[in-house]
Amino acid sequence: MIATKKITIIGLFTALLCVLSPLSIPIGPIPITLCTFFVMLSGLVLGWKYGSMSVILYLLLGVVGLPVFSGFTSGIGAFFGVAGGYMYGYIPLAMCAGISRAKPIWVKVVFLIVGNMLLYSIGTIWYMFIMEQSLVQSLIICVFPFLIGDGIKIFSAIFTELAVNKALKEILF
Repeated sequence: MIATKKITIIGLFTALLCVLSPLSIPIGPIPITLCTFFVMLSGLVLGWKYGSMSVILYLLLGVVGLPVFSGFTSGIGAFFGVAGGYMYGYIPLAMCAGISRAKPIWVKVVFLIVGNMLLYSIGTIWYMFIMEQSLVQSLIICVFPFLIGDGIKIFSAIFTELAVNKALKEILF
């Protein structure tokens, strides 16, 4: 029974990622999406192990052809495009979020900042490699425009997690 609940919750978070992540605002080669919010929320609610599973399932669904990536794209080619590094970075972000599960809010904030720094690092290094641009050029395109929005996503994910856990207390783990 417990395994069925866990699988169901993992599937639910994977579905949320699949449905809401394709919605994006194209502001350049790296769009604004809700994906990072749901990656963080998956980790916060499910923990590092199951939150990461949810994210990996989302990525696998996109690789096999479901249009779940930004702008309703899909396929293995998305992993080799300019935003591919950010997709790789979703996994450590979910893990950092999950490690902070059931910890004080300030710990969650620290872990989500670290997770976002890992995401930015992996994504920006990948972007630099693909686009053959300098670190400064890449930071201007790939990091600076997203800092305020990702800060908002961090706090939104934490407070959404508190509400979700309160509402689902009876059926979660």
